[in-house]
Amino acid sequence: MKKLFAILALFISTQMIMAAPANESKSKKGETELTEAQKERLSEIEFRVEEIKSMDFGDMSKEERKDVRMELKEMKDESRALGNGVYISVGAIIIILLILLLVS
Repeated sequence: MKKLFAILALFISTQMIMAAPANESKSKKGETELTEAQKERLSEIEFRVEEIKSMDFGDMSKEERKDVRMELKEMKDESRALGNGVYISVGAIIIILLILLLVS
């Protein structure tokens, strides 16, 4: 059992090293700079999300809540298309699942 944990720890540590960003220069995908219109749209989305967070959903009807939820989903998709997202690799997901299985 100790050997299994040692091998797992070694595997996780090597994955963590590989997951660290190499440097702040352009990545393999060739990041593109956002235009002014895209930056403005992202700030509008952020402002609208803050407005929605401050809303009182208790006073809304079911249809109004559904509309707000759909609006948030659309804005989320749009912001993902405009900006860079955080992605988890398949290897990281497998490691997380293995750790959860070993712990439980």
